[in-house]
Amino acid sequence: AAAVLGRSLADIRKTERYVTVKGFAEREVKADLAVWPIHLEAAGNAVAEVSQTLETTRAKVLAFLKDKGFPSEEIASQDLRVSDRQAREYGESRSPLRYIGAATIVVRSKDVDRVQQVSRLTGDLVRAGVVLGTQGGSQGPQFLYTQLSAIKPSMITDATKNARAAADQFASDSGSAVGSIRRASQGLFSISDRDRAASGDAEGGGGYYARASDPNKLVRVVVTVDYLLE
Repeated sequence: AAAVLGRSLADIRKTERYVTVKGFAEREVKADLAVWPIHLEAAGNAVAEVSQTLETTRAKVLAFLKDKGFPSEEIASQDLRVSDRQAREYGESRSPLRYIGAATIVVRSKDVDRVQQVSRLTGDLVRAGVVLGTQGGSQGPQFLYTQLSAIKPSMITDATKNARAAADQFASDSGSAVGSIRRASQGLFSISDRDRAASGDAEGGGGYYARASDPNKLVRVVVTVDYLLE
């Protein structure tokens, strides 16, 4: 009896017909959080000189941000750092200025429009004598979308509907009918700068992205579904 049952199950598997389709959904959203690190630099031949220059430039930046309407709770000022170039440079390539200092002020605000507008005015700081650095290669604010969980369910629904439409088309072309779902899997959500995504240069996965210089985002998800064919 066991042998007969096993053979019957094998026959069922052999006759099972299904189609695998992918469903796609995307949505344009606007960033709801801006993080703007402002890196400051100074150099000199005395630690006190470098530290004083950084303190002065930091005060100028804080006054600038306050004048542009940012409340104090949206601004964080990190510690000053001073390093000795002579401890890491050798030979004729040594810099004439021994010490280099750095400091960072971070603006973290939900007022995305204000951050975008004010970040374009950093020329005012340069003209006031502020030396801006590029620590870690980062420049300008990063715009983030933090409400992914709120739109996930509806986007998965849209992607599944898209997959069903593809299965219906295949079934129609092959003279079959679409049955129940055999198996389904969801890919990672990606969030990309809208224009980068449109040019095919999108990055990201799982809600994270390496580049986020555009407040306008494109959220994407792909689902893979096996539908039984009748």
